[in-house]
Amino acid sequence: MTKGYISIGSNIDKDKHIPASLLALEQAFGKLTVSSIYESEPVGFTGDTFYNLVVEFESDLDVKAVAKQLRQIELDNGRARDSQKFSARTLDLDLILYGNLIINDGRLKIPRDEIEHYAFVLEPLAEIAPGLKHPVSHLSYAELWNKFDKTGLKQKRHIQP
Repeated sequence: MTKGYISIGSNIDKDKHIPASLLALEQAFGKLTVSSIYESEPVGFTGDTFYNLVVEFESDLDVKAVAKQLRQIELDNGRARDSQKFSARTLDLDLILYGNLIINDGRLKIPRDEIEHYAFVLEPLAEIAPGLKHPVSHLSYAELWNKFDKTGLKQKRHIQP
């Protein structure tokens, strides 16, 4: 079994889509470890705040099969097939880590760059996997979060879902 991590985000009907995504992910992969929910401002556009969190799961599926399942859960929750990168969304599920895989084949990139660039990915990941090491930098997620520039950070932690 491979341990994977999924970043979850929503800013359209987030109180509906976040719980629906957790239920769908649990049905697909079994027991999840779930971070707190973090509320943050949208990046790259103006709109409603996002709820973001990270979940850990285990699977023996191929990484591309996992990514395909995540895409289907997004579509099942009203995500438009042609949605833009920096836009409002019902649900965004990004496979950010899968074991120690390092992949960059165009459509699939693991580990995701967002881990080191966005607090809304790194903080919840550091919460549930503080000692885990990034497969490229070999720094733990706790170390990465401690080093992260938090100047002007507008992110609020909520209780676990």
